[in-house]
Amino acid sequence: MERHTVVAIREGLHARPAALFTRLAASQPVPVRIAREGGDPVDAASILAVMTLGADAGTSVTLSVDAGGHGEDEETATAVLDTLEEFLSDPEPG
Repeated sequence: MERHTVVAIREGLHARPAALFTRLAASQPVPVRIAREGGDPVDAASILAVMTLGADAGTSVTLSVDAGGHGEDEETATAVLDTLEEFLSDPEPG
């Protein structure tokens, strides 16, 4: 399952916001990946991988999780994507 969103964080996914984002991604019950539009997905729980995306404010990104094709798994995936999209949509998270 995928979700396209735009990074609204004023300083983008750099330093402190990237650390908060990766911590949030790592706390999810399923693995999460993030990619810049047209780029390769990286582990959203890896601070180094997220920072190398160069995702500034206004950057389009894709969040993805493996829903496994089951109803309960899809609900979990949707909740995870909602949580991470909400974080990225906040100009001043944390």
